[in-house]
Amino acid sequence: MSTSDTTKKRLGRVKREKKPDDGSMSLVEHIQELRLRLLISLAALAVGTIVGFIWYQQSLFGLPTLGDILRGPYCNLPDTARADLSADGECKLLATGPFDMFMLRLKVGALAGSVFASPVWLAQVWFFITPGLKKNEQRWTFSFVAIAVMLFVFGAILAYFVVAYGLEFLLTIGDETQVAALSGTQYYKFLLALLLIFGVSFEVPLILAMLNIVGLVSYQQLKEKRRLIIFLLFVFAAFMTPGQDPVSMAVLATALTLLVECAIQFARINDKRKNRQRPEWLDVDDDKASSIEPTPVDTAPTPTPQRTDLTQRPPTDFDDVL
Repeated sequence: MSTSDTTKKRLGRVKREKKPDDGSMSLVEHIQELRLRLLISLAALAVGTIVGFIWYQQSLFGLPTLGDILRGPYCNLPDTARADLSADGECKLLATGPFDMFMLRLKVGALAGSVFASPVWLAQVWFFITPGLKKNEQRWTFSFVAIAVMLFVFGAILAYFVVAYGLEFLLTIGDETQVAALSGTQYYKFLLALLLIFGVSFEVPLILAMLNIVGLVSYQQLKEKRRLIIFLLFVFAAFMTPGQDPVSMAVLATALTLLVECAIQFARINDKRKNRQRPEWLDVDDDKASSIEPTPVDTAPTPTPQRTDLTQRPPTDFDDVL
């Protein structure tokens, strides 16, 4: 065997086989594809975490440091509402352990890195599930992911501006006899929890819209349960806000009510576009029987085929034998 033939055979082994047009893959190919997507996502998260770790204390591209941005709501409080723990009068948080500052910086950097790398790992998720979807399903999935990211970011931004009012309410209760000296762990735990709750809660209207698109929830059902839904939203906001303050609860419940109303109106337009009609039996009370429409019956007699007279059938060879 010549050298050129050996080289071609080796290249043929290394070269990947062409994937089918329908996107079907074997189990081994699925595992390899998943491993590749995970490695790319983890690499993007690592790079984003490094950038967030550096940005936490150093300014990038003329922007304020990440630490200054996150502690902004706390530092904007009146001087009488927080303790002065620095010799130069600068607003700083308290560290009660030797590893608190490093671990806090690492956690905040990892959170910022996940946000920075979100286009990469969301794209990897999209590339992994796309081969198994149809064209219309790919369009809906991409729209769902894009809207979900925008709603989460919008909710987190709203929570950031709400934090200042929530802290002012919580830290000024009983300020005549005590002063608040928050540690970095306590403050960031409260802040990040509020950002996460607002971001995740803003996905509820999108879920309702998707349920309406697939036909599991109709506009009529949402309309009938509107008051109950609003009541449940206020209960949810009262229990889920980390500080239990009325400002955060009211803002979260009001924002969710507006977004859910938008989802209800979307369901109305979508149902009207699909020309869906509500069955009459759904409007009948439980103690009454629904009317059954009579099925039209054709009373015209159906002609039956005439029997053939065996005596008038044409002669056959068998008759000659008889």
